[in-house]
Amino acid sequence: MKTEIGAYEAKTKLPELLRQVKAGKRFTITNRGEAIADLVPNERAKGKDKAAMIEKFQTFLRENPVRGGADIKALIVEGRS
Repeated sequence: MKTEIGAYEAKTKLPELLRQVKAGKRFTITNRGEAIADLVPNERAKGKDKAAMIEKFQTFLRENPVRGGADIKALIVEGRS
C-alpha cells in the first residue's frame, strides 16, 4: 500500500521514510498535491535479504539436526489438529 507524502515532509523525514521503505512500505511523494515520485524498496535488496535468510535457515538446520528418529509426517499431522 502506498502512502502519499508531501515533498517538504519527505525531505525532513527522509531517514525515517528510508527505514520504513526497507521494511517494505511504499510512498508516493507529491508536490502541491501532484504525484511526482514513488519511494519503493529496491528489488536487488529484497533478493539479498531472501538469500541471506535462506542461508541463515540452512545454517540453523545444519547446527540443530532433528534427532531421535522423529516422524516428520506425524509432527505435521499433530500440528494441524
